[in-house]
Amino acid sequence: MNNSISKSLLRKRFSVIDSPIKPDWIKVKAQSEKIKIVKNTIKHNRVVTVCEEAMCPNLSECWEKNHATFMILGDTCTRSCSFCNISTGKPGAVDNLEPLRVANSVKTLNLSHVVITSVDRDDLKDGGAMHFSNTINHIKLRCPNTTIEVLTPDFKNKKNSIEILAKCQIDVFNHNLETVEPLYKNVRPGANYNHSLKILKNIKQLNPKLFTKSGIMIGLGEELDQILKLMDDLRQHDVDFITIGQYLRPTKNHYPVIEYHTPDYFEKLYIEAVRRGFKIASSSPFTRSSFHAEDDFKKLKSLTVDA
Repeated sequence: MNNSISKSLLRKRFSVIDSPIKPDWIKVKAQSEKIKIVKNTIKHNRVVTVCEEAMCPNLSECWEKNHATFMILGDTCTRSCSFCNISTGKPGAVDNLEPLRVANSVKTLNLSHVVITSVDRDDLKDGGAMHFSNTINHIKLRCPNTTIEVLTPDFKNKKNSIEILAKCQIDVFNHNLETVEPLYKNVRPGANYNHSLKILKNIKQLNPKLFTKSGIMIGLGEELDQILKLMDDLRQHDVDFITIGQYLRPTKNHYPVIEYHTPDYFEKLYIEAVRRGFKIASSSPFTRSSFHAEDDFKKLKSLTVDA
């Protein structure tokens, strides 16, 4: 069975599974007039944001504050994770002018902190690591005081990609585990739990000054003890910061929501994360990887200074 057929069958299987009704605490904020400046800047510079592509529920709140997460290397991913709404297919050629356009957007929006992410690019020799580097360099040239967080793919089977990023002027390296190890086959096919842990540890060894970060979604059918094991695994790999949010199903063809967890459950996970020694933990229904990224980075910096 070829890959495209297997993906189609997997999505068809998910489509017959209903999710529970959304509870009252899952309410997406309506967009306001304030986001027009951000939207127009993004459109003018012909850049892509994961905020729009991944249908993030926090888009309005972030854009009102002039916060945005730029997605480089196109809008087509070479993977087909069952939770993600980003298109899967054969990506186009790398746009060498994209780093400059992203930097211009950061300058126009006067961002003091920016998050750069990308689709998976298994078609590229370095997985897109050098394009990340070029984007970061352009941002630093245009906005030398802007702090930079990257949210990267796993660069599976790509040599020297992590080494390239470790040499960049970044402040936070984020790579999401997304879910607990037993669910990888159906939720994150093509990825490997232990490989993702390894790159988080490797980049900290290459650049000890970096803060490392990872995030997961819950409500996919994972058990509490599996989440706690994941937390322990992250700490054993020297990860500083964990984000935990509720999974929201993009369409009926995506992986179903098995359970909507209560705010009290998220608070319980927050306490467990703090107990395990994470410098920062963010756990709530609407927590996402780059939600409040600037505020959390400032907290990390202050903790380092105080130490």
